[in-house]
Amino acid sequence: MSECFSLAFGIGTQNSAGDWLEVFYPQPLLNPSNALIDVVKAELGYAEGNQAISFAANQCGALSQALNAAGFSEQAALVAQMADSARPLVATVLASDEAPSSTPEAYLKLHLLSHRLVKPHGVVLAGIFPLLPNVAWTTEGAIDISELPQRQMAARMKGNSLVVHSIDKFPSMTDYVVPAGIRIADTARVRLGAYVGEGTTVMHEGFINFNAGTAGTSMVEGRISAGVFVGKGSDLGGGCSTMGTLSGGGNIVISVGEGCLIGANAGIGIPLGDRCTVEAGLYITAGIKVALLDDADNLVEIVKARDLANQSDLLFRRNSQTGAIECKTNKSAIQLNDMLHAHN
Repeated sequence: MSECFSLAFGIGTQNSAGDWLEVFYPQPLLNPSNALIDVVKAELGYAEGNQAISFAANQCGALSQALNAAGFSEQAALVAQMADSARPLVATVLASDEAPSSTPEAYLKLHLLSHRLVKPHGVVLAGIFPLLPNVAWTTEGAIDISELPQRQMAARMKGNSLVVHSIDKFPSMTDYVVPAGIRIADTARVRLGAYVGEGTTVMHEGFINFNAGTAGTSMVEGRISAGVFVGKGSDLGGGCSTMGTLSGGGNIVISVGEGCLIGANAGIGIPLGDRCTVEAGLYITAGIKVALLDDADNLVEIVKARDLANQSDLLFRRNSQTGAIECKTNKSAIQLNDMLHAHN
């Protein structure tokens, strides 16, 4: 039998029609052993391929015993806890990394990213949006938007207040997993499916989308758009932006290398190599004309910014007298304040 890509046991939410709204996977696994898959086959009837298998709470006892007997004590303990669940249960098996075909499959892939089991662009997410219903995220959990007025009325009649935090396809990452060694000032600004590397600090105005994130110690005070991965030791200043590829027809994968600084209110539409700096307030788009300067500030040539993609040790700035965008070799690598990250 070939190696399985992923497996997870989850607790989810369904609407009144039985459609999945979301799934919580406490212990998603990457490349589970064939012996574990054999248990799922025997106890839950898994056959082959990518499949989300609903099961009842009264099946948890036998499944837990079988997992324990096969030597999978952690998964056995998890399933044993699920025996008391009043919510729907699901076992999701991804035999291969293909485009997800169900909501439970989509949520498992988002979990793999936020649990740091795969990195951005390390898992197939094609076609994920139709599988993620637009949900009301409330103090009573996920609620189908069409059922929200009834739930609000029911809460009021009991003397309770049902608070709606957001209406979105993606929930907050920290409602599902809190990776070790991070700080997030406003958890609503980091979506499930974000990869937040150890040592990362996300300040109040920082934002990390799904399939995006940081490799390690970084200060995020700006926006990390979908698909953008930031290298260790890089600093994203307040209000800065990284251009994603979800809209506008762009096909360049934007990334930020290690030891970079994107200044406040600046932005990038090209991938940066290591130790690059973009001056505050300067937005570098792929087609913008850039004047290359030598060490004596003499013009060498004029190129498009895309020609400098992925190159290291560059300083992008705007000439304060002429307004021309210039690029020089950056002689001093950016170093984040060690004390700032020492207590993550």
